[in-house]
Amino acid sequence: MPTQKVTKTSDGVKIDFTSNVNADTLKTMVFNCQNGKCDCMSDETKSKIEGMSIDESEGQLTLNIQSEELETKDIKEALGKSTIINKS
Repeated sequence: MPTQKVTKTSDGVKIDFTSNVNADTLKTMVFNCQNGKCDCMSDETKSKIEGMSIDESEGQLTLNIQSEELETKDIKEALGKSTIINKS
């Protein structure tokens, strides 16, 4: 199972993936979320997201989610339900 650290930032929430997630898996998750194909978040949570970006440096993957309203608990709950991330 992947390990991640979810942190509140000034412009949203970031997720630092520390193990067992590759860039392609993360890109698939983001693509599905942006196109309404994910089932890990409620419509209410999805509506709070303003944008997403992936940073990859020195083997570390970070997903930045831009949102003024999103809380870390929303993201932690979604990560727990994500079939794409949890099958990695």
